[in-house]
Amino acid sequence: MDWEDRLDEWELELDLAARIEGSDWVTLERAAADTGVSRAALRTWYRTGQIPSRLVDGPHGPQRLVPMGVVAERAEASPRLRRSAERRLADEAQLELLRNRVDQLELRLAALERRLPPDTADPADPTDPAVPAA
Repeated sequence: MDWEDRLDEWELELDLAARIEGSDWVTLERAAADTGVSRAALRTWYRTGQIPSRLVDGPHGPQRLVPMGVVAERAEASPRLRRSAERRLADEAQLELLRNRVDQLELRLAALERRLPPDTADPADPTDPAVPAA
């Protein structure tokens, strides 16, 4: 059995144990990825008793697990994480607006190029065969 098989088997065991217990215990890595909380913050939270945690045997030794629901609630209560999420959403919205604007400009450019007479060469386009080579 190689490490990848053992890791897959271990993840299946975790999922099964979570279903049996009716809980949602996940690794620190998954909790960090799903909530945007750093692993360092998660460690601080469980060390100070803000969230529960437990150690289980993993494929590479002991593995720390935390309940996803509790982590999500704690993350939502954090003003810093809320501001970070709002800023990330604002950045994503700004990016989407810029993508939309680029799409509009590309459509305008295509419409303008269609109106040009066919014998008009773009002096800046080196791939245009009508442009003399330097």
